[in-house]
Amino acid sequence: MEEKILNKNKNGMPMLLFILALHLAAIAAAIIGGINGLNESGPKAPWGIALFVIGLIVLCLGWILFCGLKVLRPQEALVLTLFGKYIGTLKEDGFYWVNPFCSALNPAAETKLKQSGDVGSSGNGLLQISSGNEHAPVNAGTGKKISLKIMTLNNSRQKINDCLGNPIEIGIAVMWRVTDTAKAVFNVDNYKEYLSLQCDSALRNIVRMYPYDVAENVDTTGDGQADEGSLRGSSEVVAERIRKEIQNKVAKAGLEIIEARITYLAYAPEIAAVMLQRQQASAIIDARKMIVDGAVGMVEMALDRLSAKEVVQLDEERKAAMVSNLLVVLCGNRDAQPIVNSGSLY
Repeated sequence: MEEKILNKNKNGMPMLLFILALHLAAIAAAIIGGINGLNESGPKAPWGIALFVIGLIVLCLGWILFCGLKVLRPQEALVLTLFGKYIGTLKEDGFYWVNPFCSALNPAAETKLKQSGDVGSSGNGLLQISSGNEHAPVNAGTGKKISLKIMTLNNSRQKINDCLGNPIEIGIAVMWRVTDTAKAVFNVDNYKEYLSLQCDSALRNIVRMYPYDVAENVDTTGDGQADEGSLRGSSEVVAERIRKEIQNKVAKAGLEIIEARITYLAYAPEIAAVMLQRQQASAIIDARKMIVDGAVGMVEMALDRLSAKEVVQLDEERKAAMVSNLLVVLCGNRDAQPIVNSGSLY
């Protein structure tokens, strides 16, 4: 289905003036015809009756012409069908007149998702935004028009297992817009629901390729080489892959995915405490490794300098005792409490 843009129908104001003039002429014809046809006899009577009947017919059926008047605001579109056949789309803002028997089509007009464009009005005059992927009637001002604005879809959080099998909770926000109204209306049943389902599917497909945090021997790019990709550390890369995955799925629906962002990322509640302890243990081990490496270097430097300057001659047993004491002092969690030996060294 190819989109057809109707640009030659922006003649709403001339047609409105013509319809009003036609109705005024019909009223005048009905009055004049009624006076001449009903109150006089002779050759002018049939013409008066005919003029009266024509005026009544125009007054009774002329309102149909008003149905062809369409007003579009910026970034709005109207898909028109005539007796089931697609005839074109009105995209530019302006005042249009089309065939009054044309009908506008938008299967997603009554669909509300948790996104920026789904704003309704409550009875007390306050604005309300639907929460969740629920359906509700739209306000009367929306009608069958299709919004071409950039919209933000905030899908619900999902619980997904990463590549290591750990359950995580993740949510994304997708910025999108309609670029081809014909595909959006005719290629899918409901383009809003279609987009929401494809976002869920793409999110699951991409998240399963990554660990939550950096892990060893994990290939996230598919090139056969282990890398350091992760959901927490490579959020920009993951979001871009999710955007491309969604775009490949919704191109047939005439939608453009402008950007995708991860809005929420955390371990699932059932393993969150355990994973926190694991992260703490990993941090403690890394810190201990750094302390030991530094302590060994300092002990080695002390022995080398003592030997180079010949400050004291130590045998292997005394060197071992000195190394042990220095490591205890340097690697301990608390300040050392030295014991001074005032006697002989040996």
